[in-house]
Amino acid sequence: MKSIDELCINTIRMLSADAVQKANSGHPGMPMGDAAMAYVLWTKFLKHNPKNPLWQNRDRFVLSAGHGSMLLYSLLHLTGHNISLNDIKDFRQWNSKTPGHPEYCPECGIETTTGPLGQGFATGVGMAIAQKYLAEMFNKPGSKLVDYFIYAITSDGDMMEGISSEAASIAGHFGLGKIIYLYSDNKISIDGSTDLSFTENVGARFRAYNWHVEKVDGNNLMEVEAAIRKAQKETKKPSLIIARTHIGFGSPNRHDTSGVHGSPLGEEELRLTKENLGWPKRKFYIPKNALACFRKAVAKGRQAEKKWNDLYRKYKMKYPALAKQWNMMQKRNNGSEYRNYFPMFKPEDGPMATRSASGKVLNHIADYLPQLIGGSADLTPSNNTYLNKYPDFGTKKGGRNLHFGVREHAMGAILNGMALSKMLIPYGGTFLIFSDYMRPAIRISALTGSQVVYVFTHDSVGLGEDGPTHQPIEHLPSLRAMPGLTLIRPADANETSVAWQVALEHKDGPVALILTRQKLPVINRRKYSSATGVKKGGYILAGCKGKPQIILIASGSEVPLTIEAYKELSREKKRVRVVNMASFELFEQQSTAYKNKVLPPDVEKRLAIEAASSLSMYKYVGLKGDVIGIDRFGASAPAKIIFEKFGFTVNNIVKRAKALLSS
Repeated sequence: MKSIDELCINTIRMLSADAVQKANSGHPGMPMGDAAMAYVLWTKFLKHNPKNPLWQNRDRFVLSAGHGSMLLYSLLHLTGHNISLNDIKDFRQWNSKTPGHPEYCPECGIETTTGPLGQGFATGVGMAIAQKYLAEMFNKPGSKLVDYFIYAITSDGDMMEGISSEAASIAGHFGLGKIIYLYSDNKISIDGSTDLSFTENVGARFRAYNWHVEKVDGNNLMEVEAAIRKAQKETKKPSLIIARTHIGFGSPNRHDTSGVHGSPLGEEELRLTKENLGWPKRKFYIPKNALACFRKAVAKGRQAEKKWNDLYRKYKMKYPALAKQWNMMQKRNNGSEYRNYFPMFKPEDGPMATRSASGKVLNHIADYLPQLIGGSADLTPSNNTYLNKYPDFGTKKGGRNLHFGVREHAMGAILNGMALSKMLIPYGGTFLIFSDYMRPAIRISALTGSQVVYVFTHDSVGLGEDGPTHQPIEHLPSLRAMPGLTLIRPADANETSVAWQVALEHKDGPVALILTRQKLPVINRRKYSSATGVKKGGYILAGCKGKPQIILIASGSEVPLTIEAYKELSREKKRVRVVNMASFELFEQQSTAYKNKVLPPDVEKRLAIEAASSLSMYKYVGLKGDVIGIDRFGASAPAKIIFEKFGFTVNNIVKRAKALLSS
């Protein structure tokens, strides 16, 4: 007779294999190989309430090796989360709760979107940073309001991806002791044995990163349990448990082969596997006593949350101000006080780079938004991301300045993990050109709808002498093409202030602020429309009497230049309108009536001016319009010279506008 442990583990294996077989698509090997150590983690350690998966003090579990999604779905169903057996049977089907790779669904118990290898690993580091920051903010002696672990199952592929190295390095540097990762060392990748490309000493690497490292047999339950208990006691180092596992465990012919990684077993091999494990031939069979064992998680979770609720009631009486702050942050309520502290700028203040204006905004509002925390990828003075009144994270309690080092990709994923706490608003800065290094993480942010703010400075050839390697060209249209990401390219200091207001209120996705290195004049709002027009994305900045003959469309640093061209054309009795297209995404959210008011369909003569690839601006100028853009790489020279050489001058705008008018 099989032990209850073996019965439960085989339930995970066969439920996963059956789902993959029914879908005729998926990855059965990892769930079969990792079932044993996952069983130990989920039944003996993971603190969660399946009937309230949003409980704030739950442990976080990340399946970084997201291709093994059926492992997660099986565990969620078996422990009583909102994943039914029918959902399991709908694996990889249209509109199901069980897609091919885990997609963020906190109500289901899925903490983040994973699949691109390494992203989950690094996101977990962000979750641990959030845990540490919140614990420092709220915990008091005898009242650990924030006390949870971040667990993950990672794979050989995760270890190979560069982002995991970046993230592991920073996790070790900060001593994030709440991280406990189980590394499924099955020595198989899609191509075959990992010996083909991966022979490094992973344990030595992580010890060098300042991690606590253990090695276990992934099928030895006692070893796995002992290693996790030891890791929980290691408070000043993240932990990596290297577990030797066997992909496709139980399959007579595909065990330890690459063929079981990403293909169903096939009906015959599935039959042989069940026979080998002494399992009934029935599909989706869950033994009653195995289910009862897993479902203990429900009562256990309720009790854990009840205990925490009792703690919180006492905490609220003893620390009412902190409890009020906790409630506000948990409800993602920023309050209203901070709105009184956004700086506004006057033309007589003189020209100012929008990156500098951004830094001033951050330091004006930081005191009133303790949930605002961030930093830069070793470009703090250039990105103006430093909060002057606060210490660095990891040095003193309440540190709000994160030094990510030259690790853009890890920074992006860490920001995601912090945002997924649903209590923080993280921001991260780098040059716009280096958004390329973090694009997969930006995409995960958009997929999860996470409130992350990217501070992308040095936004064009205005960067100047550093040359084409540092001058973004294709980045604006490329990022605009990403669903769920909102870009805002403000035209002056006041629009930068408004852009930050938008970003802080935009709770259902990331916002990228696209900022200049070079100084821009502060637009005289007594003569032109209010900077609050940025909230609608595109707005009429300057107009004319009657129907315009031509519309000039610009964004960012090209707007002040376009205003000067507008003035010259107006002096020549041309009816001209200037539209500031600060954000395509915000503009597209407006009503058709508003959009047609700003860009009347019957005014076909339109000229767009943007120091970037011309591609995206054709959306608004149409086939009869024209774009002054840059469709080649930049150059090394002073910014003024570069802009002149590329045609970003008042004379050229006027010339191109007249050519359109006469066509």
